[in-house]
Amino acid sequence: MAEKDNKMSHSEAGKLGGEATSKEYNKDHYQEIGREGGDATASEKGKEFYEEIGKKGGDKTASEHDKEYYEKIGKEGGDATANEKGKDFYKEIGKKGGEDNSKYDK
Repeated sequence: MAEKDNKMSHSEAGKLGGEATSKEYNKDHYQEIGREGGDATASEKGKEFYEEIGKKGGDKTASEHDKEYYEKIGKEGGDATANEKGKDFYKEIGKKGGEDNSKYDK
């Protein structure tokens, strides 16, 4: 605790408050308030805000990683999807992709 008049600093108070709150609420609570915050930000800032921060993040990541990094995370994501969804998922999306692309065959 801060020595000045035995008062707690903002940081210490925030930490204690966060710890108390985390004991009182579960994961669903945090997901809900996160969703509400995201919805509020989306309605206030609009699509362009997300495009801008997405581009900044993508540019930063691209500047820090090479081709092998993207190959690795692509494989990991593909493997995780395959394990979660199974072969029928790929058959279905392959069929849909073929249907979508058939309009270009004409």
